[in-house]
Amino acid sequence: MSNPQPLEEEVYDMSGARLALTLCVTKAREGSEADLNALERMFQQLGFESTMKRDPTAQQFQEELDNFQQAMDARDDPISCAFVVLMAHGLEGQLKGEDGQMVELENLFEVLNNKNCRALRAKPKVYIVQACRGEQRDPGETISGGDIVMITKDSPETIPTYTDILHVYSTVEGYISYRHDKEGSCFIQTLVDVFTERKGPILELLTEVTRRMAEAELVQEGKPRKVNPEIQSTLRKRLYLQ
Repeated sequence: MSNPQPLEEEVYDMSGARLALTLCVTKAREGSEADLNALERMFQQLGFESTMKRDPTAQQFQEELDNFQQAMDARDDPISCAFVVLMAHGLEGQLKGEDGQMVELENLFEVLNNKNCRALRAKPKVYIVQACRGEQRDPGETISGGDIVMITKDSPETIPTYTDILHVYSTVEGYISYRHDKEGSCFIQTLVDVFTERKGPILELLTEVTRRMAEAELVQEGKPRKVNPEIQSTLRKRLYLQ
């Protein structure tokens, strides 16, 4: 039997500009200011040009993404990477704007794909979504020793238009997401801690975020709850932020 060869480590070139857009509905979302402050600190430390907009309507979610794309395509300098953080109430596949109207996540994601955003063609695009994805709550399961079974859904069929994209959701499909009134959300706070304190490829950092969140015990209405993020990736190379 031949010896398996180690993977060649191809990495994304991060020498160009790094841009971040954060759109956050703060209305009826206590703790969001703490999350915005944490994200601002993280983007500053990681060398991102960061733009934050509070309380967008459903239409403004779309308009801000379109403006972000147009501004990138109008730049003369090379861009290495873009982060988009979306924080709002939500349902599966939708976010609720400040006006109570819904916007389709798919329409937001489409704006920066390889076809529609020339500046980000073959460059990593990272979407971080802090929102509920349904109504279900996870009380958690008792496990013995190391018997943790991971079940992965079939990933959506991808074509080259949709490569180089990383979607990070605060919770798995169908489940609600949690925020603390003052401290912010477990997801954003944990993600910022890991991204600012640890070095490594982004998927390994996100594995650490998932591990920490899986260990955390959240109490909601007096009942213990579990929550874990979900990561969907079509990255073709390793992405290092530090």
